[in-house]
Parts: sequence; C-alpha cells; structure tokens
Amino acid sequence: MGDATVRTPERRAEAVPHPVPEGTGRGLVRRLRAPRRPRLWFEILLIAVSYWTYSLIRNAVPEQRSQALRNADWIWRVEQQLGIAVEESVNHAVNSVTWLIIGMNYYYATLHFVVTLGVLVWLYRSHPGRYAATRLVLFATTGVALVGYYLYPLAPPRLMNGEHFIDTVMVHQTWGSMASGDLKNMSNQYAAMPSMHIGWSLWCGLTIFALASVPWVRVLGLLYPALTLVVIVATANHFWLDAVGGLMCLAFGYAVAALWYGKLPYALPRVVAARRRAWLPTRAGPAGRHARA
Repeated sequence: MGDATVRTPERRAEAVPHPVPEGTGRGLVRRLRAPRRPRLWFEILLIAVSYWTYSLIRNAVPEQRSQALRNADWIWRVEQQLGIAVEESVNHAVNSVTWLIIGMNYYYATLHFVVTLGVLVWLYRSHPGRYAATRLVLFATTGVALVGYYLYPLAPPRLMNGEHFIDTVMVHQTWGSMASGDLKNMSNQYAAMPSMHIGWSLWCGLTIFALASVPWVRVLGLLYPALTLVVIVATANHFWLDAVGGLMCLAFGYAVAALWYGKLPYALPRVVAARRRAWLPTRAGPAGRHARA
C-alpha cells in the first residue's frame, strides 16, 4: 500500500482554488462584462452627458445643403423605382385632418424622448441585471447614427426642392420641432439618415415586448414603433428608407451588446445579487480563512 496522505484543515484550505484576481487583465474584462446593479447617480450623469455629446456632435456636422438635397432627390427616385414613394400622399392625406396632424406634430416632438427615458427608468427599477446591456444597445445605436449623419447628409422631404411636401409644423404653428420654426437654427436640418425616431422607438418596442409580463403592454410595445413610422412620414420629416437606416443602426447596437456580454440583453439575469466583498471557503477555520477584498 502507498503512503496515506493526511490532509489537515490547513492543507484542505490551501487546496481550494483561488478566483482570478480582478486586477489582472482577464479578471478586469470579466468584471466589466458581468451584469451589475446600476447606480442611479452614475446613470443620470451618463445619460445627460451622452445626450449632450450626441446633440453637440450631430449639430456640429457641416450642413451640406446642396449635397443633402441631391441625396434626397436620389432617395426619392429610388423609392419611386421600388414603388414605395407614397410619403407625399400620406403627408397630404394626414395634413387634411387638422386634429390628427397636430397630434402627430406633438407626438414627433415629445414621445421620442419621453418613452425612451420611461423605458430606461423601468429597466433600472424592474430589470437591473439587464439594464446595462440594454442601455449599451441604445448607446451603440446612437453612436453609429452619428457616423451616418456625417457621411450621408440628407434633407428631409419637407425641405426638398420641386416637390410638394407640407412642413406640418410650419403650417399649423405647433411647438416642438427642432428643425422648423424658431428652433431650426438650433438643430442640423440635414441629418435625416438614419432616423433615430425609428431606432429609439424600435429599441423601446422590442424591450417592452421582450420583458413586459402583461400581454396588452407587450402589444403596445410593438405598436409604438409602427405608429412612429407613420408619424415621421406624415409630418414629412423622413423617408421610408430613413427608417431602414435606423433599423440597421439598431441591429448594430444589438450586435455590439451580444458580443460584449456573450448573449442578447434580454437573456441576462433579471436581478443581480450584491457583490460579495469577501470570499470564504466552505469550512473556514481560524487557520483556513482566506479573504479577498
């Protein structure tokens, strides 16, 4: 018989594998990728700074009016060839119903921000484990949209030459559009491609549909981006193809989040346990206790 090996409590404690220190490269990456509880003050600051930066960069893109108008003419011709150039008909039809178009003007100016912030707050409160990953989708979507604004200036239909689109905000003197009336000098009017009204509303709709537990709320989640699509066309702020651009940006955002976290945000745990500040073996004695900050 071979020699028997006697394991004292001290030796058993030494045999327990130690986790990878967080200070190493792999440990740091693992820590960054791990879902964690969001901190309210940090999230408020991050969203405020991010939106300010987004607005600053978007409005700093040169307003290439002549190129933007040429691009709009090209988009319009492509849609005519595809048989989907119905924006002008929708614009005139909805504009003939005063209460409807006024409501759409206010919808376009407000819900883009209100619903998006509302979904972020809901995620923060009810799905903290999925919050960071889903927020990353939104941020990546918005970030790549800035590249589109720079590389492909595009005039909205209401600013096209030789067409008969109606600028519904100007006609009905409604408040809110950053691209019409007294506020037009505060926003780049030639940043219509891609449409972030579609990118953000579809992000909201998919998030609500994936995570809401009430059936009718899930249905509303899907209806929201569909109605937004009608609104951006009826108010002559976007072409149909601008919406396709917004969809492509959102797909990029989901790809970034899936690569970083290893799965789609909605597949992550709903709740994240509080981080443990110390690691203890199963049987920790006076001589076998190992602590890690």
